[in-house]
Amino acid sequence: MPDLNNQVILVTGANRGQGKAIAQHLASLGAIVGVAARKDEDAQEVAEMIGEAHAFPVQLDVTKELEWKTAVDEIINKFGRLDVLVNNAGALKRKPFKETTLDDYQQLINVNQLGVFMGMQAVIPQMEKQQKGSIINNVSISAFAPISQSSAYAATKSSVVAMSKAAAIELGPAGIRVNMVHPGGIKTDMVTQTEDVPAYYNSVPLKRIGQPVEIAKAIAFLASDESSYCTGTELVVDGGMTLGTADQ
Repeated sequence: MPDLNNQVILVTGANRGQGKAIAQHLASLGAIVGVAARKDEDAQEVAEMIGEAHAFPVQLDVTKELEWKTAVDEIINKFGRLDVLVNNAGALKRKPFKETTLDDYQQLINVNQLGVFMGMQAVIPQMEKQQKGSIINNVSISAFAPISQSSAYAATKSSVVAMSKAAAIELGPAGIRVNMVHPGGIKTDMVTQTEDVPAYYNSVPLKRIGQPVEIAKAIAFLASDESSYCTGTELVVDGGMTLGTADQ
């Protein structure tokens, strides 16, 4: 099991879904987790649920450069370091390609692409001082296997892959690792929209939808020294979905 004892970790979009599960799991492994959310009350709620010994709230709109700087500065002032950044916050908008507006596309770029870019830039100076750090971008299998009516979403996710790999090359000499997790279908409100799991997931090789904690476990591996020789790595967690269906 990864050892994250006293590691200071910032998780964006940590108020629900995968982000909440990631924050909870990392805290259970001993980390001190900054629970970041756009609304302060949402961050407070999850941080209180985890407990003040292992979590603290961070108000952060990932589309705002100043809020990134403020959040990172406050963490460094409080703890003296920042060991891991988990760029998890994301937005999904599905529309037919011909109906996707420039505004639709720009909204997804702001969150999924520029949010990751600004986050990475915000933490790099401190990680360079430490000569050690782990940046984990929670991306999507849509980066290389998009579904219909998601052209803008897929484009923003694939751009994060290219950016992550380029950054991994540049930052490696400073001891900073940059890795990616690609979730498939995970049981969150963003994917299922309801309490019911779409019947499609009975046809993937593992014959079920994924659970948020399964993404959290992949994140924990990349956050820890167990992955100390991994950078630019893409870890696919999709139950075999991108391999094809298990139908006979």
